[in-house]
Amino acid sequence: MKSLKITSCQAPNLEVVCCAIADYIGAHLQLPQQVQIEFVNDIAWQERFRQLDAGHIHVAWICGAHYVRRIDKMCTGKAESNIELLAAPVWQSERYQDRPVYFSDIVVHQASFFRSFADLHGATWAYNEPGSLSGYEVMRYYLNTLGKPLNFFGKLIESGAHQQSLQMILARQADVAAIDSTMLEQELSTYPAIASQIRTIDVIGPNPMPPWVIALNVPAEIRSAMRSLLTTMHEEIVGRAILAQVSIVRFAPMTDSDYDPVRTMLRMAAAIP
Repeated sequence: MKSLKITSCQAPNLEVVCCAIADYIGAHLQLPQQVQIEFVNDIAWQERFRQLDAGHIHVAWICGAHYVRRIDKMCTGKAESNIELLAAPVWQSERYQDRPVYFSDIVVHQASFFRSFADLHGATWAYNEPGSLSGYEVMRYYLNTLGKPLNFFGKLIESGAHQQSLQMILARQADVAAIDSTMLEQELSTYPAIASQIRTIDVIGPNPMPPWVIALNVPAEIRSAMRSLLTTMHEEIVGRAILAQVSIVRFAPMTDSDYDPVRTMLRMAAAIP
């Protein structure tokens, strides 16, 4: 292994902190002298997943649904085990209660007549991509809990990213989107004027935070050291300052069973008419 490659398959507005975390890892992780840390952000997120699956990318921040699908394929013998959990970030806001969780905020345009989820019958729903928990599967899961079919919505549009879904609402090209709360908070921090143009009419969650994972082709001692480094970086001044860029308080250790709620949601989402 000549380089240890790190990437993010989360929203682009969180990549700055991911790059800074990669630099922090490079500065503090004891690696063989010939091994360098490389942050990969010059390819599409779909290719990042392909390279993670192939073992060419070694560390990634991925959606909980993508993690569960990969692990469960491995457990059923449909694929070889190639990743394991590292940790998951804990966000600062009071709504997260110092837990590695997040929400899907159901967002509409401020000027729309929608006041509740029931008002959305026949509306145009923009979702980021069909593999996403926060933007797609949670909405199908929620429809199931309400006893409503997928054609409750009049039209579905795949936007390609949470930020694109948000822009479609602002441009009145879509009526509603389920937006990852951490991504939305970061976007509103960068562009505060957006806050007056949207409304949150419902919230789904809390759900387990998207995890950082590591490939099993990385030596066990490096995997262990990186897990320890992430879960303690908030105890060090530089590490704490890096995390604070996007209101992360710390990384929390995670186990596979922490993602059982995601499994339940995916089963319920798949069962919707």
